[in-house]
Amino acid sequence: MAEVSVVADDEAALPPGAPGTDLLSIHESIAGVLATQGDWRRAYHHLKSAFDLARAGSLRDTLTSSYNRRYLDQWLHGPALDHRGPPGMAIALVDLDLFKEVNDTFGHLVGDRVLREVADLLQQGLPPEAFCARYGGEEFALVLPDVDVARAVRIADTARVRVARHPWARIRPGLSVTISVGLAHENQAEPGRARETAEPERQLRRADALLYTAKRAGRNKVAYHDNESSLMIPRSVNSAESAGA
Repeated sequence: MAEVSVVADDEAALPPGAPGTDLLSIHESIAGVLATQGDWRRAYHHLKSAFDLARAGSLRDTLTSSYNRRYLDQWLHGPALDHRGPPGMAIALVDLDLFKEVNDTFGHLVGDRVLREVADLLQQGLPPEAFCARYGGEEFALVLPDVDVARAVRIADTARVRVARHPWARIRPGLSVTISVGLAHENQAEPGRARETAEPERQLRRADALLYTAKRAGRNKVAYHDNESSLMIPRSVNSAESAGA
C-alpha cells in the first residue's frame, strides 16, 4: 500500500488534463531526477508510466484519436479473436464518399476536421467490445465482436445515417458528407477447429469488395452478404432512414 501512495503523491503534482506527450516528458523527467537521488523504486514507476503512455500513443491515430492500423492488425491477429462468441464477428470497412472533392473544394484543414468528426460519429453507439480504427486515408474499420449479421448491419447503417444527417454545413456552407460501408460477417469457428491465420485477411478482403459494391450502387449505402441467398445487397438509404435508424 505504501508503494501505491508514493506514486499517487508524485502524480498529484502533474498538471491536470495535460496532453499525453506532455505527461510522457514529465514522467521521464521525474524518473531522471529520482534516479540521480538513488530513489530507484519511484524512478521505475515513472519510467513504466512513460512507457505505457508511449505504447498507448503508438496505437492511436494522431489526427482522429481513433485506433490506428497497427492496433487493428494486432487485435485481429491476437488472442482476442480466439474468444469470439457464438454470434460471430463483423468487420465493416467505411469510406468517405468523394472525399477528394471535399479537400479540393474546402481545403485540407476542413478535410481534416471532417475526418475527426466522422471518426467521432462512427464510435458513437458501438457495443462495449467493438472499436473503430483508421484503416488508411479516408477509410475506417469497425470491428464488431460477438454480434450476429442482422445486428451488425443495423450498427453499420445507423452509423451511415448518423454521418449523413450530421450538420456539416455548420463547418462550411455547402459542405455535405456521406459514407459507404462494406460489411463482412464471420460465424464463430466450429468447436475444436483452430483459427486460420488467413481468416482476418480474408474477412477484410470481403469487406473491401463489399465496400466497392456499395460505391457502385450509388454511394451512401451499406453492402453486406445475405446469409440465405449469398448475394451482395446494397442497403437502401430511404429504407433505413424511414425506419428511424
